[in-house]
Parts: sequence; structure tokens; C-alpha cells
Amino acid sequence: MAGTVLVTGGSGYIAGETIRQLLARGWTVNTTIRNLAREAKVRAEVGGTPETLRFFAADLMDDAGWAEANAGCTHVAHVASPFPLGMPKDADELIVPAREGTLRALRFAKDAGATRFVQTSSAAAIAYGYPPSKTEFDEGDWTNMAAPGLPPYIKSKTVAERAAREWVAANASGLEFCSVNPVGVFGPVVSDDLSTSIELVKRMLDGSVPMIPRFGIGGVDVRDVALLHVLALEAPADKVRGERFAASAGFMWAAEMAEALRAELGPQAAKVPTRPMPDFLVTLLSFFMPEMKQLRGELGKTKRVSGEHARDVFGFDYVPVRQSIVETARSLIAHGLVKV
Repeated sequence: MAGTVLVTGGSGYIAGETIRQLLARGWTVNTTIRNLAREAKVRAEVGGTPETLRFFAADLMDDAGWAEANAGCTHVAHVASPFPLGMPKDADELIVPAREGTLRALRFAKDAGATRFVQTSSAAAIAYGYPPSKTEFDEGDWTNMAAPGLPPYIKSKTVAERAAREWVAANASGLEFCSVNPVGVFGPVVSDDLSTSIELVKRMLDGSVPMIPRFGIGGVDVRDVALLHVLALEAPADKVRGERFAASAGFMWAAEMAEALRAELGPQAAKVPTRPMPDFLVTLLSFFMPEMKQLRGELGKTKRVSGEHARDVFGFDYVPVRQSIVETARSLIAHGLVKV
């Protein structure tokens, strides 16, 4: 099937790959970006023609542009969400735009007559706020918002998905709504607008991470995350209505990531760290580096989020995490984003 679909946040990593795949399958795509000055750059990255890919200026915190962006769209993939590398001083800097932006996207989609809405949520809404003894997670789990010390990003994704589901139940029960909940997203890049997950690989390659903290991350390839969005947009209603689809190819410790880079890249991985970082050093650095503050709470924790439900429903195989990490690195080098 193909029709007209709105993909919000078109300049983003996941949204860009989703747009490329939708265009390849014959969809006409509307997309939002905050500033139309970026249109030429994004169009060069994702392809399409002025007839098959149209850009609209819209912001998560403003109604302007949303009606125009939704006009004629039967399907919506709401991918746009704030995701900074550092930790904001005020959690509402992330929570409010994430929640209000999602509700704004839902309202305008309903008003335009859309029948299918796919929200890009996150494993951040699934796997946090639990004791270290809980290591296995799936779509039935929700992040425990009562847990102390949850980072703002984790809160924002949980609040936004909860709010979306509550709004649909109360205001648009006929809307075919589902969420896609990826773990850390890796894979080839096309620009220097890097996600936090990609920054981790970049910092290993360029030597700015001199030692390896004792933490791990779930990984999934951006091409699989995009495909999951596309399949969720195209599938029969009974396969997606009300569903959550965790996107995860597996869990990898940072030390395993470093080993994969050294083994596959050879001399290009000369700056990749080999020594473990003591936990006390992570704690010390957390007072000066916001990203280390987020990392401190994850030391030694295993979070395996199952991607089996999505695999079972849609019948696809994930790119292995190790392959995705290595292809991320090669892409960063090829684009000159890391000097080796």
C-alpha cells in the first residue's frame, strides 16, 4: 500500500531513514522541520522530488504549520522529540516539549482525518527505575516513574507515551495507534547531526573516551527501526492497534563494543580505549560532565529489552548489534566525522 504520510522531525536520524524507505515503497511524504532553511540539506540526504517529498515548518511547542503538514495525510509517524547529549538543569526542558509535541501531533492528525498514528517512543519508557536484579524487559514493562534519580530524557519518553495512549483512549478511540520503542540506535550516518548513541561510537574512535566505563547498552540498527515504522504504518489494523513494538537486536557491553571496533577496523581503531574505567572515576567525572552523570546510574546494569514481539508480528530479522556498531564507525570515518 502507499498513500500520503506525515513524518515529523524530518531532519533527524530515524526520521531520515524512515523517509528514505517510505519513498522507495511509493509513499508521498510530508515532513516537518523547525526551519525551512534546512530543506535543501535534508532533501539531499533523503532523496525524493518536490512532488513526492514536501517540507513544512513546524515546532513541537507551536500550533503554526501543523494543519498544513497534516493536510491530505492518512498516516502519521511522529518521530520528532528532543534528545540532547547532555542533561538539562530542568527536566521540564525535555518533558514538556516531548509531551506537548506528541499531543499536538495527535490533535492535528485527528483533525486532518488520519487513521493510523505511529509514535516513536523508546526503551527509555520500558526499562528504567528497576533494581539491578531485573535484567529482562519487554513491551509489558513500563519505566517506574517513582524511582529516584531518573534522568530527564527517560522521564520525557515515558510521560510522552503515557500521555499519547491516554489521549487516544479518551479522544480518538478509532485511531489506529501504536508505538515503536527502540533501544540505542546505531548504523550508517549521512550527516554530522549525531544521536547520543552514535556519539558514543564517535568518542571511542577519536580517543575522547580514554577508558571504558563498566556499562552496557541495547542496540538496534537505524534501518531496522525505520523498517519497523514503515511496517507499522502499512500493516492491517488488527496487527498494530494499541501495540508497543520494542526494537532491539541485543545488548552489548561497552568493552565488547570497543573489542569489535578494534577487531574489525584495525589501525583505524588505534584510539579506541583498552583499559577499564574504575567506577569511582565515573562518579568523580559526573560532577563535571553531564553525560557521565547519566552513566553513573547504569554502571554494571544489564538491560536486555526483547525485540521478539516485533520480529514475530512483522517477520523480519535484525541486523546484528556488532555489525551495526562497526558500520556506524565506518560511516563516521567515511564522512570525515572522525579523524583516524
